[in-house]
Amino acid sequence: MKRLALAAAAFLLHTAVLAQATPVGLWKTIDDETKQEKSLVRISDSAGVLTGRIEKLLDPTAKPGDVCDKCTDDRKGKPILGLTIIRNAKPDEIDKSLWTGGDITDPNNGKTYRLRLKPTDGGKLLEVRGYVGPFYRNQTWIRVE
Repeated sequence: MKRLALAAAAFLLHTAVLAQATPVGLWKTIDDETKQEKSLVRISDSAGVLTGRIEKLLDPTAKPGDVCDKCTDDRKGKPILGLTIIRNAKPDEIDKSLWTGGDITDPNNGKTYRLRLKPTDGGKLLEVRGYVGPFYRNQTWIRVE
């Protein structure tokens, strides 16, 4: 009986650790250049496809009515607060610790980059890489919930 209880506890702990090793959740974004807090982004999963939306602006210079005037797609002119910046990320077929195949948009410059997401530190941090060809930018986001 003790072995069964121990096995069940180990399984539940393993499941909880894996649940946190996913990008799904609320993240505090940190600017890769200034190292300042920028926003809170909620990443959600719909049928295995991740999207991320700006839920709150933390940058004191940001105004609530700011729009993505430099975006060149359907997000042009849309409010930055509530803007979907991550689209179509899926678990990587080869490396199951990564989410790839989607894109991320920087609302400050309107540029869209291919995307790689990698939870680290047991899911407490999220390595976010946006890249075009061999050129990339990395940010480390901090899990809020």
